[in-house]
Amino acid sequence: MPADLTCPNCGVVYEAGPNEPWRCNCGHALEFTERPHPQGDPLPLHSLDTSDGLWTFFEFLPIEDHVTFHEGFTPLVEAPEWDAEFKLEYVFPTGSFKDRGATTTLSRAVELGVDKVIEDSSGNAGAAIATYAARAGIEADIYVPADVKQSKLMTIQRADARPVRIEGSRQDVTDACIDAVEGDARSASEDWSGDAPRQTGEGWYASHAWNPAFYAGTMTFAFEIAAQQGWTVPDAVVLPIGHGTLFLGAYRGFSLLNEAGIVDGMPRLLGAQATGYTPIVDELGGRKIGEDTDGADIADGIRIEKPARKDEILAAIEATDGDAIALGSDPVESALDRLHRGGFYVEPTCAVAPAALEEYREMGVLEDDADVVVPLTGSGLKTL
Repeated sequence: MPADLTCPNCGVVYEAGPNEPWRCNCGHALEFTERPHPQGDPLPLHSLDTSDGLWTFFEFLPIEDHVTFHEGFTPLVEAPEWDAEFKLEYVFPTGSFKDRGATTTLSRAVELGVDKVIEDSSGNAGAAIATYAARAGIEADIYVPADVKQSKLMTIQRADARPVRIEGSRQDVTDACIDAVEGDARSASEDWSGDAPRQTGEGWYASHAWNPAFYAGTMTFAFEIAAQQGWTVPDAVVLPIGHGTLFLGAYRGFSLLNEAGIVDGMPRLLGAQATGYTPIVDELGGRKIGEDTDGADIADGIRIEKPARKDEILAAIEATDGDAIALGSDPVESALDRLHRGGFYVEPTCAVAPAALEEYREMGVLEDDADVVVPLTGSGLKTL
């Protein structure tokens, strides 16, 4: 049976189903009632059967693998010129780490008997959800900005999903998508009073920001790093933050590994935002390198004004002695050129975290010999 949902803020439990609420009546994001843990000692990496990709860690997941390309176990490679290891998240089927969440989210949709999914995205999550919906034989509407990159738009269209292009800000895209998810119910209850916001409109909200199934996938990022490092954790992981799907996935994954007694300790989680869209950095009173707003132009994938799980991101930073900084266009462009010259063909948003790595070292937050992992989140082919 599919796992039910619960609100960690007020404790309400919602029964699983295609019309389940996409968030609690109190406004908080929902989580699964189940937090499965594996039993026994983990196998060394050379003894693990990784042919199922991230689903190798099925014992941690409250979802069964109904929709998969056996994605995951992306390479963790040495990058000596950066004094770090890069995890090549851009080698997923659709060219970004969002496939981690797409495989679990669409598998959840199949468990619930969903006929149609709806998602809002700047491009990468939409391309992933569209592709995995096609694999599942489920209809998909993907709400995207009117100026979405052509390569991402084509991925959505070629998967036979329906792109819905929305003029305005990234938040306008989300608002239009939620209107579609809830149908007439949203206009009747703008303050979210009464019943929790149900998915009674045009489809099931496969949101990479709100849906807990997506985070069940992104937390496998942490499991893979631990396995690839001999069931240890690095000193720090430097990640981009938009809605924080990979950032929170890393936090949840390493936390579960500690709860299961598989690893001992947490890496520091160090975030990176782009100038112009810095809600986490603003909350922390953090450093901004370059006050221009065009940092957000080069890093369009993290142009998020209101992260759905902002409080969770801040809590993860506090719990891991982490931090968040913001970068303008110059350091990001410099990092992007350096990545390309080193053979890492990634999209511009992907360069934010490596650029932040350099800044964190200059700030003295990271020692030169610290064991640091940085995900390279999206393929350069997405810039076409």
